[in-house]
Amino acid sequence: MNILIIGSGGREHAFAWKLQQSTLCGQLFIAPGNAGTSEHGTNVNIGVNDFEAQKQFCLDNNIALVVVGPEEPLVKGIYDFFKKDPALQHIKVFGPSAEGAQLEGSKAFSKKFMQRHNVPTAAYAEFTADNLEEGKAYLKQHSLPVVLKADGLAAGKGVVIATTHEEALATFDEMIVHKQFGEASAKVVVEEFLQGIEVSVFVVTDGADYKIIGHAKDYKRIGEGDTGLNTGGMGCVSPVPFMDAAFMQKVEERIIKPTVQGLHKENIDYTGFIFFGLMNTNGEPFVIEYNSRMGDPETEVVLPRLKNDLVELLLAAHNHTLHNINIEADARSCSTVVAVSGGYPGDYEKGKLIVIANDKLPANTIIFHAGTKQTAEGVVTNGGRVLAVSSYSDSIVQAANQSRKALEQVQFEGMFFRRDIGYEFE
Repeated sequence: MNILIIGSGGREHAFAWKLQQSTLCGQLFIAPGNAGTSEHGTNVNIGVNDFEAQKQFCLDNNIALVVVGPEEPLVKGIYDFFKKDPALQHIKVFGPSAEGAQLEGSKAFSKKFMQRHNVPTAAYAEFTADNLEEGKAYLKQHSLPVVLKADGLAAGKGVVIATTHEEALATFDEMIVHKQFGEASAKVVVEEFLQGIEVSVFVVTDGADYKIIGHAKDYKRIGEGDTGLNTGGMGCVSPVPFMDAAFMQKVEERIIKPTVQGLHKENIDYTGFIFFGLMNTNGEPFVIEYNSRMGDPETEVVLPRLKNDLVELLLAAHNHTLHNINIEADARSCSTVVAVSGGYPGDYEKGKLIVIANDKLPANTIIFHAGTKQTAEGVVTNGGRVLAVSSYSDSIVQAANQSRKALEQVQFEGMFFRRDIGYEFE
């Protein structure tokens, strides 16, 4: 079958790499893709939210399956667009309905959903301009630190952990009054701060059944030792040593099952990935957030360890036959280290030539492109996070060391990467 991937990052390169391996995959297209995705399929110059252009392309190229990478087209209703159009109804879209994507698209929606289905999460309150003064009074008496989240999508930048009441009030004012994130921060969710270690679990679901396909720990801070500004992710490791059978049983029984059962009870149309962002607090899991898609750079360690045919798995979700699938994982550890542009996550320049000595790369290493573009001069940088270098080995530390060695064979002006990914597992 012919397949179209929507997106242009490292996650979508990993999708392309994995989907192409399936015997069920015919022609593979990526819209818009990047310099790396073109190694596995054909890039198409169509934006992720241009549903009309996607429709015409799918009809012209006999597309049978659309795999949606980023959250924005999901929240904007790409699934619903295809489902409601008689000309497109035969095409399977792997991604939830717009209502299902509200698990990620609205922090307030997801918190209410968790309350309804007794999913463990941090205590919270929500405020808008209509009850601004009430919100300020609430913040003044709240224990510290306190978490403030823009309700809507804010490109991963809508969360602030305030350590003083002054910072909390200033952030609250900036989000609601000064519209820091536009409509996304018209409503602000205020949460208690959970102390612990942040981890992620990923499932494929048809809205009634599910399969866990992997778990991971990513590293958000720009600086070594988890210091500095938050980023979209500087690296990732899988599997996580402390996420043993006992912990995962708690996650499954207390979080995954009630979430999927809740979707089913509420008749929410959801065939897609669920990314559970969790906090491990003294061995007890709590949901920090839901995402309605795979993570980046988590995908770059989860998919390399997934032995299953990805096309077969996605079709099983659409055909409600997930119960027939047995998930198999590579026994080795996988680590990815992200190379970013100088200045990221602040201002950075694009268009820097990337040189990779492919003949000197270690074995069992894969370079996934994220922010790259093919030009007449060669492959150049086209984003803050440029490449994710994933490696397999017998341990997390060995895999991370291998990724760092591979990055010694990569050059572009201003390149930076963390040299301590997986440091706590040494």
